[in-house]
Amino acid sequence: MTARRKSRTRPPGGTDDGGPVWDAETIHALGVSTDLATAAQIFNLSLATAYRLVKRDAFPVPVIRAGAHYRVPVTPILTALGLTPTAPKRADGPPP
Repeated sequence: MTARRKSRTRPPGGTDDGGPVWDAETIHALGVSTDLATAAQIFNLSLATAYRLVKRDAFPVPVIRAGAHYRVPVTPILTALGLTPTAPKRADGPPP
């Protein structure tokens, strides 16, 4: 029997097919950068395709290699999707 691991990068909610819903707020919540698997989900790519694109230097946004890991900055993801790269305003007032 195989147990399914719960994704730590999956945003709350989802679509009818169980896939995540990636909106500007959810992408901003990832922080400054994210892993390649999450970036691939955002662009609706398989992980294998994402690795192939990175190897060809053809991933839709810049990818940073850190040792054996890849990190993808969030700001270029938002820009590539035509979303505002600035952080959303907080509901409790202006920043200090």
